[in-house]
Amino acid sequence: MRWEENRLLMLDQRVLPGQEVWLELRTHGDVVSAIKDMAVRGAPAIGIAAAYGMALAALKGADLKEASKALAASRPTAVNLFWALERIEKLGEADFDTLLTEAQAIEAEDLAMNLAIGRSGAELIPQNANILTICNTGALATAGHGTALGVIRSAHDAAKSIHVWTCETRPRQQGLRLTAYELLKEGIPFHSIADSTAGSLMRAGKVDCVIAGADRIASNGDTANKIGTYSLAVLARHHGIPFYIAAPSSTFDSSLATGDEIPIEERSSQELTHIEGVTIAPEGCHVYNPAFDVTPGTLIDAIITEQGIFRGPYRF
Repeated sequence: MRWEENRLLMLDQRVLPGQEVWLELRTHGDVVSAIKDMAVRGAPAIGIAAAYGMALAALKGADLKEASKALAASRPTAVNLFWALERIEKLGEADFDTLLTEAQAIEAEDLAMNLAIGRSGAELIPQNANILTICNTGALATAGHGTALGVIRSAHDAAKSIHVWTCETRPRQQGLRLTAYELLKEGIPFHSIADSTAGSLMRAGKVDCVIAGADRIASNGDTANKIGTYSLAVLARHHGIPFYIAAPSSTFDSSLATGDEIPIEERSSQELTHIEGVTIAPEGCHVYNPAFDVTPGTLIDAIITEQGIFRGPYRF
């Protein structure tokens, strides 16, 4: 994302890697649509987009309370969205310049947090490590650098010889489409895999650690992330492989005692039944399509934040 000439320019993640298309968002409604339709995704990036959406609402003279409600309703699981909106709301009936300055501050702070997460997390990555990750947690999902992928990027920058296994991440394939796109640009060695390949790689001794991002973390360390993360955590524990979560402090929700209280978004059945608009399921097929699952804190060996590395039992 970048702010130019009173508009928010956003790289449309829905058409990557085949095309690099920049959307021009001029109203908070445009931002709501971009978040709902996953033109932007990744918890930190969603929060940043929402903050800029509020600035656009002020610029256009929209009702700020109604704009905030519309943005808050765009996606339910990523707590960064609500964190950013709460920061904006604390400014009261502020003018456009004030809201824009706050949105820019949120973006700059997120980048600083990502760089700090990367520095801390790189210490956990051994030389010659095979790292398994899921979804996309890189620059595309944040203000830049990334969370889990930021740790991988920082380890690579520190001249550690690493290799990445990136799960395709069905049904929207963010790992195959977006993480692979970023790793190619960074020159980091990797192989993309089908999600179901992870277990066999672990059994073969070809995974040294697993690192994932987070959309919301409860006070006991239970973590909501892309569907399939819980399965990786269970597999990692069975095979004695460290499982890490990397996330900024804006992802923590201390109001929730456990992950059972985290709202889980259920998305359209067509994400499962269609690929690029082509139907692959029989007509009348019933679908359950949760976007996230919850990994218990007891399965997480460490949570990496900009404040350092935390280990269980967690109390945030």
